Amino acid sequence: MFPFYKQQHAADYGSACLKMIAKHYGRPCAGLKVALPDRTGTSQGSLNDISKAAEELGFQTLGAKMSFAKLAKEATLPCIAQWQQQHFVVVYGFSKPRFRNKEHIRTSVLVADPALGLVTYPYEEFLAGWLVERPAGVSQGNVLLLEPTPALYLDKEFDPEQKVGLKQAFAYLLKYKPLLVQLLLGVFIACGFQLILPFLAQSVVDVGVNTHNISFVYLILIAQVTLFISQNVVDFIRGWIILHISSRINVLILSSFLSKLLRLPVSFFDVRQMGDIMQRFHDHERIEVFLTNTPQATLFAALNILVFGAVLCIYDTTIFFVFLIGTIAYVVWAIVFLKRRREIDALRFKAQSRNQGAIIQLVQGIKEIKLANSERQKRWEWEKIQASLFKINYEGLAAVQYQKAGAVFINEGKNILITFLAAKAVINGHITLGAMLTVQYILGQLNKPVEQIILFTQTWQDAQISLERLDEIHALEDEETAPELSLQMLPADRSVSLKDVDFAYPGSEARLVLCGLSLHIPAGKTTAIVGASGSGKTTLLKLLLKFYEPIHGKIQAGHINLSQISQEAWRRECGVVTQEGFVFSDTIARNIAVGEEQPNIDRLLHAVHIANIAEYMESLPLGLNTRIGNDGSGMSQGQRQRLLIARAVYKDPAYLFLDEATNALDTENESAILRNLEEFMRGRTVVVVAHRLSTVRNADNIVVMNQGIITEQGTHDELIRRRGYYFSLVKNQLELEA
Repeated sequence: MFPFYKQQHAADYGSACLKMIAKHYGRPCAGLKVALPDRTGTSQGSLNDISKAAEELGFQTLGAKMSFAKLAKEATLPCIAQWQQQHFVVVYGFSKPRFRNKEHIRTSVLVADPALGLVTYPYEEFLAGWLVERPAGVSQGNVLLLEPTPALYLDKEFDPEQKVGLKQAFAYLLKYKPLLVQLLLGVFIACGFQLILPFLAQSVVDVGVNTHNISFVYLILIAQVTLFISQNVVDFIRGWIILHISSRINVLILSSFLSKLLRLPVSFFDVRQMGDIMQRFHDHERIEVFLTNTPQATLFAALNILVFGAVLCIYDTTIFFVFLIGTIAYVVWAIVFLKRRREIDALRFKAQSRNQGAIIQLVQGIKEIKLANSERQKRWEWEKIQASLFKINYEGLAAVQYQKAGAVFINEGKNILITFLAAKAVINGHITLGAMLTVQYILGQLNKPVEQIILFTQTWQDAQISLERLDEIHALEDEETAPELSLQMLPADRSVSLKDVDFAYPGSEARLVLCGLSLHIPAGKTTAIVGASGSGKTTLLKLLLKFYEPIHGKIQAGHINLSQISQEAWRRECGVVTQEGFVFSDTIARNIAVGEEQPNIDRLLHAVHIANIAEYMESLPLGLNTRIGNDGSGMSQGQRQRLLIARAVYKDPAYLFLDEATNALDTENESAILRNLEEFMRGRTVVVVAHRLSTVRNADNIVVMNQGIITEQGTHDELIRRRGYYFSLVKNQLELEA
């Protein structure tokens, strides 16, 4: 029976849905609190809120629009479905399938409705409540797919420092219980086949050969072929099951790590090397191997050791104890090297991170490298990294060789001694020749499982190290640490104020970039920030965008502290053009309407007009649907900058932040865009950072900064009359204009 929780009030359907799914995956729901923002908006907005709450609980989520056929065949259940455009329910199963017109149709859908209870909807009735008619004529519905991660089973309320370990990592396997049961059954069957084979071999020698009974030999041969085929079929099925589970777990671990990265503040990426981040993506492979291949292989090995060890003990206790002592020595010898393996792994990770970063830098900086004729120097730098990596790999190989040499000595010495003891037992008449062959076969079957146990200890260590590295990232605080406590609506007063703000970048706290900064940015007005390079203009903009928090003082939006406003809610109302604006490898339309699956055509055309990029769009064969390369390759710097302006305009924001937004434009384009922007900015709170006089002279207030402090402010005419620092900044431009 699927767990059910009734919603406490009309807006509590999201919490109820999540509680039901959490309970389904074994997460205790006593005291579980799922806080969803109380805000008005579209149903899609509510789906996003549920997704955020689910990820805070420990789920990995994916919002999607899909047809019923795809929902029935491919969706991970249970999932949350949008119902009648204003409600959400949990789809947790389907009745038995039937076929109609060669299409796979589900007769009914099993639904947990927080308002009604557990309901079974007929096929047509479910479609009527779920599907949304799309403009293209394809009927689809909105769903939120959820996958549990180990974080779901951590109790952060009682142990905030609790980390994801191997025990919690096995939670990835919990949702595959039916497949795991099949896998375990396959292991036991394979172990049974392995047990029968040595007895068949013994009977061939002791019965078939000694009695010259060829018919018996044929019979045993048929039995061996049958067992061989059956064993391969079982192994084939096990392989497919492992492939299915490992592929899903691989995506889950990677997606969970990527989700965490996207929730981290910008400051994390400013201080962390790209190679280090990229290298951590490879750690998921070791965790995946440990979770999927290693457990079933180790279980199979343990069963083989127990079964064949018992059989060996029955044949000859002396031989069994020799094997046992040799195996213990073999395992202890391997464990001795685990500490050294961990040290080498840490060194290798750092070297590979540097190597990854160097390669990224070579590819991204190839134009500058060629312009500076520094190909040879950059290649030498890369080769130095390779030399250090080779040295570490050499040390790792040496440790492996020492371990292997000792292991071979112990293992082969044990095998030789057992062979001698078995031969002596045959000569003394204690066992038959067939029994001796069986002992040799059993010995071969036991050696491989022992090696598997050694491999288990090594993959266990590798997975533990990888989890520790990933947990370093997961343990970091999210950019928005308490979204349920953050305000989702902005105040009516659109002004922004800074009071005694001090700021220094992480790692350089001794050097303040902003010192005691106090500034009022009035609502509906344009405020320009000017100053020499390094005066703190862009840093001020980053604080206003909540990329960083001031180390002292406060920033307010209206009468509310900016830190109390949700990151998402604040940035939803901010249109931004920065010097580092990024262009994605996608169509021009999706580059302007970032994050929207179906861009609004009217808003797109309006943004294109404001950015004065319509003529360029019309010259392209596919217009707005033309794909552009990474970082805007194929576009000039001016075209790229106009695209970024169009992106900011498309959001129709209450706040507009422009950082050197027209510095790459020619005079004609700049004049046209400034005229268009003048109309667009009317009634909006605008902050402009620029050096060009043409960009700032019409601002309602010009703030002049120098070395992190405000030296003067006023209108352009007022500042020119003062003939102060602002006048010295722009006098060359004034002379040119004169």
